[in-house]
Amino acid sequence: MGKIGFLTADERQTLIELTQDGLAQHRLARRANALILLDRGMSYRQVAAVLLIDDDTVRQWRQIFETEGVEGLAGFHFGGRQAFLSDEQQAELAAWVSATLPRSTHEVGAFIEQRFGVSFASRSGLIALLHRLGFVHRKPVAMASKMDPNKQRDFIAAYDNLLNHLPDDEMVMFADAVHPVHGAQPVGCWAPPDVALAVAQTTGREHLNIQGAIDLASGQTQMLLVERVDAESTIKLLGAIERQFPARRRIHVYLDNARCHRARLVQQWLARPGCRIRLHFIPPYCPHLNPIERLWGVMHKAITHNRCSANLRAFQAEVLTFLRRTVCQKWPEFCDAVSDNFRVRDPAMCRMIK
Repeated sequence: MGKIGFLTADERQTLIELTQDGLAQHRLARRANALILLDRGMSYRQVAAVLLIDDDTVRQWRQIFETEGVEGLAGFHFGGRQAFLSDEQQAELAAWVSATLPRSTHEVGAFIEQRFGVSFASRSGLIALLHRLGFVHRKPVAMASKMDPNKQRDFIAAYDNLLNHLPDDEMVMFADAVHPVHGAQPVGCWAPPDVALAVAQTTGREHLNIQGAIDLASGQTQMLLVERVDAESTIKLLGAIERQFPARRRIHVYLDNARCHRARLVQQWLARPGCRIRLHFIPPYCPHLNPIERLWGVMHKAITHNRCSANLRAFQAEVLTFLRRTVCQKWPEFCDAVSDNFRVRDPAMCRMIK
């Protein structure tokens, strides 16, 4: 049992006013009630029984009050401190987070309150607690379960070998198709808390079809606006690449396993005399091994993140200008984001969230 009458007259009056203040947060009023009951001679267990919480929580509130006074209770700054949960409770919380991988601090706070009877008043306190326990908020990588790590390793080894023995009159390009939608992609931004934010949006039904390729050594691109992505538009792209680099004896083009890339019409075009294009196919289900996929992300960041072009024609002009001119002109700014720094992705080495 705690010491009876430990509150001063001013402290007791302040706490009583908090319990009677209808505007005070419920959690603050509970803390004030607990201290008043302790001051009147009730034990920690008796106070806990009255408030329907555990006695360890009441002891922690008393400790906070003795350390920081009423300001400590009212500020709710103690939520993420080491003393708020016991070592055993923190260990149990860490085990639960590791097992369940909660998506929000709301879930974590609900677990703590239900399991330990402890309420965190601030999200920042929960975040601080999770960081102290060694957790970070991470976004899982979308990973195709069918990707083959061995095929990835073989591809990377063959690609590195090609680059290491590439003659001066040969070059490498990566190709792909993209279908940017005319519209805005809302993304987070820093803003005043009392300002409602919105971005103009379209129906999302109008889009472009672009067949493109990029040379990672220089940032030069070849971008064709096409009616549809098929074997014919693939041949148009490959032909445009040949005309763009007439001095190259051979141009190695890496692309995915789309049906149009392996079509008989394309194979016939490649078999013609004097063809300088040689195709290399990326392993199935491995878009991370095609750097041009990252270029599409850079394009969206520049054109569609939190902004919407006036109309489809303006959108088309902005996208093509960026891909055809801006990328090459500012390649030193983009080259790190659009690189061939390949890594093997192995589902067996990851914890797959279900």
